[in-house]
Amino acid sequence: MATLAELSDFLKSVEKRAFKRTNYHVRNDESALDIVQDSMMKLAEHYGHKPADELPMLFQRILGNTTMDWFRRQKVKNALFSPYSDFQPDDDDSFDILENLSTAEPAAMFDNPETNSQRAQTLRLIEDALLLLPHRQREAFLMRYWEDMDVAETATTMGCSEGSVKTHCFRALQALSKALNLKGIKL
Repeated sequence: MATLAELSDFLKSVEKRAFKRTNYHVRNDESALDIVQDSMMKLAEHYGHKPADELPMLFQRILGNTTMDWFRRQKVKNALFSPYSDFQPDDDDSFDILENLSTAEPAAMFDNPETNSQRAQTLRLIEDALLLLPHRQREAFLMRYWEDMDVAETATTMGCSEGSVKTHCFRALQALSKALNLKGIKL
């Protein structure tokens, strides 16, 4: 049985990696924080009594399920829409929705638009290449290199041997390198 100190230490040790992983998936800092916090609460409430060595695998499963739940809610939320009349103020007959939307200022992430565009294009190419990887290779690659998990942690989480993790990562790196080189990105 995990003690409160062990549970707390475990949650502290995974919070940054969990946030990075979730933020990669949902692309929204606030939503990623909510998902990680919800996952941590679920682990503490429902599985805090489990042995400490089972916590990493349980947390990864809860985090994955909570992320999928977020995507399902977003799909439903995005399916709903507001009619045009909801945007029009009651007291103004000359309302132009295009004018109002065009005056909204976008958030600038980088000072140089050209650099911002190049980064976005490169990121899209990398993401597209990642999506082409077989599931196990993508899973091993993201855990090892995005979440900074070591080989043993990745093997435990994936439920396979350390040798399998190394093989999946090697094959993923080869496939990514080949795909990105064809697109003009050198690794």
